Amino acid sequence: MGVRILVVEDDAGLARFVELELQHEGYEVTCCDDGRKALQTALDKDFELILLDIMLPGLNGLEVLRRLQHEKSTPVILLTARDAIMDKVAGLDAGAVDYITKPFAIEELLARIRVILKLYGRKNTVVEKVQDEDQLVWGDLTLSVKKHEVRFNGEEIELKNREFLMLKTLLENMDIVLSRETLLEKVCGYNYVGETNIVDVYVRYLRQKIDETYGVKMIHTIRGVGYVIKKGEA
Repeated sequence: MGVRILVVEDDAGLARFVELELQHEGYEVTCCDDGRKALQTALDKDFELILLDIMLPGLNGLEVLRRLQHEKSTPVILLTARDAIMDKVAGLDAGAVDYITKPFAIEELLARIRVILKLYGRKNTVVEKVQDEDQLVWGDLTLSVKKHEVRFNGEEIELKNREFLMLKTLLENMDIVLSRETLLEKVCGYNYVGETNIVDVYVRYLRQKIDETYGVKMIHTIRGVGYVIKKGEA
């Protein structure tokens, strides 16, 4: 059985175009043009990847993604005409592994699909390995991998999934300056092709919730390079 991809797109012309291109590459393709039908199809059947439009009849694509995340870990690429940075952050926070805006070159979409299909299994292996090292500590801050929980001096800090992964990655690499590209790859689990300033957005959120709230300087910016958490300053 070949690689199965679910295409959720209400533009019939675009959906047919993507379907034919994917079939030409050897993928098995199922198409849906409605959010509710797409969610049910994704839950009833197993797919290696889902291409999901955001603006859909029946059920918004982001809501489809959120509900799907409770049941399955199928990687999802969002397809949408909305290219604002906050829209991309919302999509990634909801659980998407990539985000591509319309209009797009089919060659770019196919390249991103190949990367995700190649690396998705490796991402799962890395996550399982990390579970053995449950706690990461920096001063009064403790991050529990198993509990998916962050506390500062016993007080819980509410972080969204991408914020948690960003913090975990920085803590796992204390005293090592990580580039924006590296952070995107580590946090998203694949070679992200979009704008690296999404990293800056997540770092700003972390600084608001940790540095500004508790009066510490945890995440340092190394101009022109990236970000780092330093052990000696905990």
